[in-house]
Amino acid sequence: MEKKLIIVTFGELSTKGKNIMNFIRLLGKNITRILSSFSSVEINVQRDHIYILFDEKDEKEIINKLSLVPGISSFFIARKCNNDIKEICNLANDIFSPFSNLTFKVKTTRINKSFPLNSDEINREVGSYILSKNKDAKVDVHNPQVLIQIMLRENETFIYSKKEKGLGGYPVGIAGKSLHLISGGIDSPVAAFLMLKRGVELEMIHFEAPPYTSSKVIDKIKTLIRKLNIYQEKINLHIVPFTKLEKLIYDVAGPSYCVTIMRRMMLRISSIIAKKNNCLILSTGESIGQVASQTLPSINVIDTVSSLPVIRPLACYDKIEIIELAQKLDTYNTSIIPYEDCCTIFKLKDPVTHPNLKVVESIEEKLHFQELIEECVNNTKTVLVEEEKEL
Repeated sequence: MEKKLIIVTFGELSTKGKNIMNFIRLLGKNITRILSSFSSVEINVQRDHIYILFDEKDEKEIINKLSLVPGISSFFIARKCNNDIKEICNLANDIFSPFSNLTFKVKTTRINKSFPLNSDEINREVGSYILSKNKDAKVDVHNPQVLIQIMLRENETFIYSKKEKGLGGYPVGIAGKSLHLISGGIDSPVAAFLMLKRGVELEMIHFEAPPYTSSKVIDKIKTLIRKLNIYQEKINLHIVPFTKLEKLIYDVAGPSYCVTIMRRMMLRISSIIAKKNNCLILSTGESIGQVASQTLPSINVIDTVSSLPVIRPLACYDKIEIIELAQKLDTYNTSIIPYEDCCTIFKLKDPVTHPNLKVVESIEEKLHFQELIEECVNNTKTVLVEEEKEL
């Protein structure tokens, strides 16, 4: 079975200066995990690139998996030949031949300095050979349509041209950990993906309100999280029993201030659980102005109770953009399954969009909520949701 090589490039990681090797080592670890089912794969992590040697029969599946790894800017599929100029010319021409009427450039990296030709001489030899075999081809050294790249190593030569686009961003885990609020709707799984793409490891928190909400909501959320296990293998889900506190909020606050105060309670509880689990921030799927609790005045009042920063990666996305991302992530069809969550179980009339902080605080004084918050925290259940392995 012929061996082929994938050459992984880092893109944004290259701006990290002295810290770059920490990023690259973690990216290498994440790649090793996602390709662990391929027994023939060999991974070599270097400062300039990550090199993956693999069996040709696994190419399509490996490409699919690598396209889902945060931190990879792009990667190239290379073919191998011996360190012989005739073989190099033939293989380079084979790679170029599907593009025979396009402009091209040959670029050689010569790691094997004992090879009788230097890089420029190899470029000229290979370029001349390609021109002799493709009458419509032309060389363009400044802006070629096809770049034929040759890597001449100690014992073999790798040649590549086709560039595969990676996911970009940072390797998961490099930026620290967030506790992410997940409701089961369309937005929060998409926001979770964007956090993962920026290198943030996630734990999840969900507020349930039985008997008003179905136990099937938890199954739905686990299904959504398993869609995200592609990017993070294991994710803790903290399930908070919120019924008693939510009902009290509705009874005391009434329909207009209910959501504002409910969100403040969620952030209070989330901050406590986040700190217990070494999370540095909170994150949510909120988008500016999408609903009453997501106007800037509402966000300002709600966030004052959080002892941790609250990140909203979807803040400037509109609903159409969010739905398109959800469809790409394959979370959309699960998200729209119509189970009630704790944010939708009570009928709200004219929810306030410009809440008054003094009014909110005066309502909260009547709630005597501290004991109920402690009860929510103490009775929170944690389950580990992980990627389902094929047997």
